[in-house]
Amino acid sequence: MYAVGRMVIQLLLVGYFLAFIFAAENAWIVLLVLTVMVLSSSWIALRTSQHKFSRLFPKALVSILIGGGTVLLLITQAVLELSPWYKPSYMIPIAGMIFANAMNSISLAVERLESELNRGATYEEARVIAFQTSLIPIINSLLAVGLVSLPGMMTGQILSGVSPLIAVRYQIMVMCMIFGSGGITTAIFLYLIRSGYEKTQSV
Repeated sequence: MYAVGRMVIQLLLVGYFLAFIFAAENAWIVLLVLTVMVLSSSWIALRTSQHKFSRLFPKALVSILIGGGTVLLLITQAVLELSPWYKPSYMIPIAGMIFANAMNSISLAVERLESELNRGATYEEARVIAFQTSLIPIINSLLAVGLVSLPGMMTGQILSGVSPLIAVRYQIMVMCMIFGSGGITTAIFLYLIRSGYEKTQSV
């Protein structure tokens, strides 16, 4: 009952908040929301790490900014060609999916990297395993979509009356952007943290 009650309250608050943002259509408000998303995802991604948080946070932030930000710009400006460029009803939900996925990928990579290093693996071996592990949920989703499950975005569009063929196109876009953002972000992060972990391992 507590979980259900909390879920209802949170979603209602988010609903009112998003309604305000969508109605305002202000670029600065959208940029502020995106900033909060990036900072929050960078912080949450490192909660499983045993390494010094202050050293990893800037690198997680840069990784998500570059990996997630690049994919977000590509999708919103080159694929969807939003007008205005910051259109909140598209920009915020898409950014949420991208940054949340990048966050999960980093979190999985950090946990697996440290586990492998504690087991005695070299950094290069641990890095490869960590990268592969971070992509397992995404790759499983790519393999299962349409066979095991109909993703939320596609289902929502079909229920709202959109043609299944159009819904499929949007879902393909979403799956590709999630795969791309997760892979790019994790690769950058594992590269940036290399020196810190190698020094720790040598000590």
